[in-house]
Amino acid sequence: MGKAKEAIVVAGALAFVWLTIELAFKPFLSQTRDSIDKSDPTRDPDDDALDTAAAPPVTDAGDTTADA
Repeated sequence: MGKAKEAIVVAGALAFVWLTIELAFKPFLSQTRDSIDKSDPTRDPDDDALDTAAAPPVTDAGDTTADA
């Protein structure tokens, strides 16, 4: 019976620690969870970085060159 009692005490302690962390970091965790819910799972940020690196430089339409 000693092992079962020890397991219950450990499970209770883990639940208490989990609850304490949830309450202590509630604003941060809820903000993070909201951002995850709003995110687009089909969008890969790595692809965005590759697209901007391969994109040609943007020039002003009013720029003129000496060749023209």
